[in-house]
Amino acid sequence: MEVPMNSAQTGAHFPVQHRSLSLDIKGNKTDIVISKYEDTFLVIVTQIGCMGSILAAKKDESVFSDPTYNVTVLFGKRDEPLLLACARQLIEHISGSGSARSLVISLGLTDHSQGTLKDIIAAVIENRLW
Repeated sequence: MEVPMNSAQTGAHFPVQHRSLSLDIKGNKTDIVISKYEDTFLVIVTQIGCMGSILAAKKDESVFSDPTYNVTVLFGKRDEPLLLACARQLIEHISGSGSARSLVISLGLTDHSQGTLKDIIAAVIENRLW
């Protein structure tokens, strides 16, 4: 069953708290789903109708130094530094808001430009669940 995604929605029936939205970014229809699990946020962003590169990001804390952020590509394009930067900015925002959850993000994009990724980051932050 396909659910229309016309505007931001917060899931009421799905057992995981989530929000889904569809918007136009630089002329491309972009669907975003943000899900909040016990220890992880899952963000799926697609312009191609399926999942793309999957990245994991987490905050690593040390008693002896400032926190660092670890971003790894689990699947997909490993030569796209802007995808890594996108995941890093989101995990920094999540951690800066006081959440200890990690992030898994899927980016299935036709446009990998800096402007597109900035708009995606802004849309995810605006519709955040943290």
